[in-house]
Amino acid sequence: MFQDDDNRSYVVVMNHEEQYSIWPADRDLPAGWEQNGPTGSKEECLAHIKQVWTDMRPLSLRRHMAAH
Repeated sequence: MFQDDDNRSYVVVMNHEEQYSIWPADRDLPAGWEQNGPTGSKEECLAHIKQVWTDMRPLSLRRHMAAH
């Protein structure tokens, strides 16, 4: 578990289902995730995610629903 450290820098990451999260900038990204947004404070990164992640459904579900 990571400490909630206001001085830590984070990156916005996204997985193959277009789901967002944040990850400590000083650590290697976990498998299946890539950087997709700014690096900054926890609050800055979460604000970015709130702005861009307007449909919380996974990509596979959105595609399935669009096809039917």
